[in-house]
Parts: sequence; structure tokens; C-alpha cells
Amino acid sequence: MISAADLIRKLTDVFTKNPDSNIGKLLRIVSEPMNELKQDFEKIETWRDIDEAKGTTLDLIGGNVGQKRGAASDDVYRIMIKSKIARNLSKGDVNTIIRVIALAVGANYSDIKIQQKFHDPVDPEPAGISLMQLPLERLASSGIELNQFVQIISKTVAGGVSVQSIELQGTFEFGGLPETYDPATGFGDVDDDSIGGSLGAVYQAGTETDLPI
Repeated sequence: MISAADLIRKLTDVFTKNPDSNIGKLLRIVSEPMNELKQDFEKIETWRDIDEAKGTTLDLIGGNVGQKRGAASDDVYRIMIKSKIARNLSKGDVNTIIRVIALAVGANYSDIKIQQKFHDPVDPEPAGISLMQLPLERLASSGIELNQFVQIISKTVAGGVSVQSIELQGTFEFGGLPETYDPATGFGDVDDDSIGGSLGAVYQAGTETDLPI
């Protein structure tokens, strides 16, 4: 914050440093627009960060990497931009897919487990992957829908490889012994949203998506 007093103190001794002098009054007048300009510059600097940018500024960042917004909100568009950057550098291998997912939803690498379907003993698929592990809360907190998330992954894998299924882990579990019961994972109280676990979700190939990826 720039104050008139700060500006007056910076004057050389050839000027009167009385706040009520003509130059003191002038500095009081210009201090407010100087603060507004300073705030604008700080916002410009902050909005260089994808996580902080909004609106048309975010559109410009997306344009730099070739990612259109479509009808996506700022929160979803940030994920699209981050995944686009990662996809631009992608080799299409499992490690890259994990990195894109972690970047998109703010998960740790250890939260994600991917199985290549040609290893599946029941339903082998020569060119398919299955995301076997990802906490549902990570996806929910990112603001992106499951079918949109699937589309991002589909654009990350190598050409000809399909995403067959995704299993999202909830936190719900049946309680054990009273001394080991965790109220955050069992049945919730209808009057208290702060307790109780969440159910998971499953995606199967065939869902339509609508992101401009």
C-alpha cells in the first residue's frame, strides 16, 4: 500500500515535506490511482499462474497451448489446460497417463493404479487400459465430471488404445469392532454431513463426452 506520507518522505530536501503543502496535497491525490495501478500489476503477475487465472486471461493461456474452452467453467478449463500441456509432452505410456491424471485432479502418483488389459485373466484386451484405482474425492474436488475425465484420459493414451473402465474408490466401509470404528467411513448421520463415508463410482466404455479436447 502506497501512502501519501511514504511519497512525501521520498522527496528531496529541496521540497517542503508538509502534508498540507501544495505538493503534499498533490501526492495525496495521486497515491490512490498509484495503488490501483499497483494492484492491477499484482493481479497480472498472479494470473500468470493457471491456478489463479480467470475468465479471458485463462482463455489466453489455453490458446497458447491449443486448448479451447468450449462451455467449461474456469475450474474444469484449468484441468483441460494442464492435461493438454502434459499430453503435448506425452509418450502415451502408463507413467505419462498417471502423471496427467495426477496433474488434472491433484492426486499423488501413489493414489493411481492402471492395469493394461492384455494382463486381464478374465477379459484380455490387446489395446486397452483400465484405471483400477483413483479416490473419488479427488475427482469430486476437481469439479470435473466422470465422462469428461474419461475423455481427457482417452486423449492421453497412445493411438488405438481405448479406456475400457474406471473404478473410483469411495471412503465407505462397514465398521468392525467398536474400538476400531471410524465415523468418517461408516454410515452417516442424516443430521450431520461431516460424518459418514462416500460411495465409489464405475465407468464403462461407451459414455459420450462433450469437452473440446
